[in-house]
Amino acid sequence: MQQLLIYNTLSHQKELFKPITPDHVGMYVCGPTVYGDGHLGHARPAITFDVLYRYLTHLGYKVRYVRNITDVGHLEHDADEGEDKIAKKARLEQLEPMEVAQYYTNRYHAAMDALNVLRPSIEPLASGHVMEQIELVQKILDAGYAYVSNGSVYFDVRKYHEHFKSYGRLSGRVIDEMLSTTRELDGQSEKHDTADFALWKKASPEHIMRWNSPWSVGFPGWHTECTAMGTKYLGETFDIHGGGMDLMFPHHESEIAQQTSVCGHGPCKYWMHNNMITINGQKMGKSLGNFITLDEFFTGSHKLLQKAYSPMTIRFFILQAHYRSTVDFSNEALIAAEKGYSRLMQAYKTLGRLQPSKTSSVDVKEYRQKCYDAMNDDLNTPIVISHLFDMAKTINTVNDRKATLTQADIDELKGVMDTFVFDVMGLRDESATDNTALIDGLMHMILDIRATAKANKDWATSDKIRDELGALGVTVKDGKDGATWEI
Repeated sequence: MQQLLIYNTLSHQKELFKPITPDHVGMYVCGPTVYGDGHLGHARPAITFDVLYRYLTHLGYKVRYVRNITDVGHLEHDADEGEDKIAKKARLEQLEPMEVAQYYTNRYHAAMDALNVLRPSIEPLASGHVMEQIELVQKILDAGYAYVSNGSVYFDVRKYHEHFKSYGRLSGRVIDEMLSTTRELDGQSEKHDTADFALWKKASPEHIMRWNSPWSVGFPGWHTECTAMGTKYLGETFDIHGGGMDLMFPHHESEIAQQTSVCGHGPCKYWMHNNMITINGQKMGKSLGNFITLDEFFTGSHKLLQKAYSPMTIRFFILQAHYRSTVDFSNEALIAAEKGYSRLMQAYKTLGRLQPSKTSSVDVKEYRQKCYDAMNDDLNTPIVISHLFDMAKTINTVNDRKATLTQADIDELKGVMDTFVFDVMGLRDESATDNTALIDGLMHMILDIRATAKANKDWATSDKIRDELGALGVTVKDGKDGATWEI
């Protein structure tokens, strides 16, 4: 088994990955809030943890990957006040909230499929686990780390921190500074401290999404869903919890507090966070209104885009940077990614056409281990790509007859590229899809010509087309609705 190092945000250092249960990995990643189309900022965590999922599976681990869908309880600006984002969208468009959630969930899946992001093992909906969230809130109340105020339930951050001394450890926030902004209850706030966060919110009369609970008719707070569903599907302690760096506070910090208040420890061994996609140095996000949807990238329909960019160009663009570094959007960077991706795909095709020699003038034995070393160093995909580019250079040199490779070395290069380009990095050759469409179009044209020949009683041409296609392995079948073909 490879020795994988991952950066643990909680300890602020790289650590050797050792799963709790040998050969098994439990991984939870925060998924989207489905009230609008996915954008580049959504693509980054999806691709980052897709690569981790792929690599752990490649290493031989049995991975249970849980990624939630937030379809309730996520308020505006990620605060404890305001309107539920999905309910607001439903009200504006005169739809059922679940209609909105389902529509954007379907569109999110379509975008992820285009990016070749594998589906998780389990994709739980927050709305489908309200009972589990109510049970969690009751456990926190029973443990003494929450209080009921006017039908809502809040987590008592001050009391929690006095006992566990850990609130703020993940995000680096100083708890005393947060608590120094305390407001006394004056009828304007239900909280004892501004740092306290909602576990359950009493629904206002106009709030659409609501459930019965022991405290009020209302809905769960944003943070409770991940704790409840992570525990349900992965246990009280699992291996990896991932998400975007913007979720460290308050979301992940609050998850740790909830789990610790009930179980005495946090939810996982390793916290992993990808960095942000930025536009002109500012985080890309729906709340800031500066985002470009994935569909807009694929079609080139946004005003900031010079052209359309394919899903694999987007994936390659994201993988060119280490997941913990910031990536700034620009057309120039995307065009460079497009060229880099094309270069790899062309090298793979060229590799399949190389003529072997009896001896090799190039040593290719180290490429595989170099790629493993880069992946084992906290998923260093840009270094993997640099090694793959070195391989492409070797392939092109051999193709230009300036170097030689044996069949065994050609097979080794193919094996390395199959593993790291396709299996681990999750790239795919988009031109192969294009060729399928091209072949289908050509066959329709040929069969149309044959149909015209038959209509003109030109049986010789009709039979010639059928027989020559047959010689190429294409079977033509005549039916009452015309001819069809298959290979």
